[in-house]
Amino acid sequence: MKSNAPPIDGFKRSLAAATKAIAAREDLEVSYGGDVAGLVRDQIMLPSLPPAPKSDMIAKARGEADALALRIALHDADIHAANLPRSGPARAVFEALEQARVETVGGQHLSGLADNLAAALSARAARRGFDKADIAKDDASFAEAVGLYARERLTGCDLPETTNGIMAAWRDEIAERSQGRIKGLLDHIDDQDAFGRLVNNFIADLTLDRDEADPEQEDDQDEDSQQEEQEQEDQSADAPNEEQQGQTEVSDADALEDESEEAQDIVDAENIDGESDDSEHTPDAPSQRPQPRNSPDPYRVYTTKHDEVVKAEDLCPVEELERLRGYLDGHMAGLSSVISRLANRLQRRLQAQQQRSWTFDLEEGMLDTARLSRVIIDPLSSLTFKEEKETDFRDTVVSILIDNSGSMRGRPIMVAAVCADIMARTLERCGVKAEILGFTTKAWKGGKSFQDWMAAGKPRVHEGGPGRLNDLRHIVYKSADMPWRRAKRNLGLMMREGLLKENIDGEALDWAYRRLMARPEQRRILMVISDGAPVDDATQSQNRTGLLEAHLREQIDRIENRSDVELVAIGIGHDVTRWYARAVTIMDVEQLGGAMTEKLAELFDQGGKTARPGRTVR
Repeated sequence: MKSNAPPIDGFKRSLAAATKAIAAREDLEVSYGGDVAGLVRDQIMLPSLPPAPKSDMIAKARGEADALALRIALHDADIHAANLPRSGPARAVFEALEQARVETVGGQHLSGLADNLAAALSARAARRGFDKADIAKDDASFAEAVGLYARERLTGCDLPETTNGIMAAWRDEIAERSQGRIKGLLDHIDDQDAFGRLVNNFIADLTLDRDEADPEQEDDQDEDSQQEEQEQEDQSADAPNEEQQGQTEVSDADALEDESEEAQDIVDAENIDGESDDSEHTPDAPSQRPQPRNSPDPYRVYTTKHDEVVKAEDLCPVEELERLRGYLDGHMAGLSSVISRLANRLQRRLQAQQQRSWTFDLEEGMLDTARLSRVIIDPLSSLTFKEEKETDFRDTVVSILIDNSGSMRGRPIMVAAVCADIMARTLERCGVKAEILGFTTKAWKGGKSFQDWMAAGKPRVHEGGPGRLNDLRHIVYKSADMPWRRAKRNLGLMMREGLLKENIDGEALDWAYRRLMARPEQRRILMVISDGAPVDDATQSQNRTGLLEAHLREQIDRIENRSDVELVAIGIGHDVTRWYARAVTIMDVEQLGGAMTEKLAELFDQGGKTARPGRTVR
């Protein structure tokens, strides 16, 4: 590798192209942001890189991208799910061995790719402390060691020195219990189904014998087995939920471990409304909205101490905000003109309602200068005054709440930022105050909240689970009282790499609602722009099925049916009419400006006397 690294932008483009080629997916989206690599809703997310990365960072980035691309190219999710064990330790071992298979097959054909994978593995092992001699001997480190042991045997290459600590702790025991089955795995490495069945036999030798040889854990294991039997009895009438009970625990900061849970990510993405696991529920037609179901276990949060509500300007230096705003304007110049024309149409409709209407011959108010001539002609005549009539929409505030999740990355978030910007400017011209808000999380697959829960011994806390396990990040791009000219550059923050992560819509909706209720305006409008249902892997894997979706339905029901806030939603490629009474779904992101304009115009045309929730406005 040359010492003079290529410019970072060129390197990112080259890496993205190589990743698409390895995955054999020309339509694959590769983006950069965050701290770890992973597969997020059928797109590859790679960590951010500094402007001048060192050679080891470049090799690590290549290795992480190669591992994810191989997972897409060589891994079948259906076969994987059919062979995947239910129990936690066995499941973790199975995942580790499947990733070892995928990377071994890829490395056999491309030697440079094998070097990249080794560099990524070395960095990952160092980050997780696998080089330490005092590493804890628990189920998590056992599964990691099995995967490393298998990788070493399958590839025939030595492991990096950063794995010496964990392998010293486990190598002899794994070698004794494996009974030579690694050779059989190597013979079927190109057949995922046969490999998976052999892995299950391999796991029986590893985990079951190991459990019998560890008397200190017998009591805990007996309790676990009784709990699993009870859960299976409770779910005997609902077979689809059995697989949900065996979900793998989410790792907190691990690139390849994140990617080893791709099967779970795929399930979450397909079960976008969180209801396909409910055997008693049949999908509704787009125009039908299921009523919120009363749950005996209400929505809970494990801890809120890591959550934040932050102004956009506090997340990014002013100079970078200026640069990001310029980047946004440069890429969206054509779209801005289209949206501006739509916004001007909205402005004309609002101003048509705002034509001045006066009441004359009053004893106080504004002096009626048109009738001063009467005073000159007849000095004994009294002065007359006039007063402008109030219009219905002038005492109004509009809140635009934008989904800042990773699935919005790329053109959707760019269009949403420009649309919100122009709508806020238009409303300001008409005397209507507007605020722009965003919601995401501070981390992928669980942040410090999840780490606190892990450190506390994974307490259940409540019957349904520990509750929400990620750190919220709610962003104020423009407050209602801030002039548009001062907030303009803040919208560029949405273009910042690493900002967009997961989305917990229910709490974001509640936050925006409470902000509106604190406003003095008589009329309050909340517009939500989103491209999917709530997604937070850490929370969804450790709690009852549908926790986030049920909470979102409760918040929507509260706002629509038990408040004066007028709620309207726009779904980008996602049928939000199943969630919101007043909603529209667009399949092309270019339609967003027109949809926002039309929905706001409808609300103002109706003067606040809109149809009550229960009707779907299309």
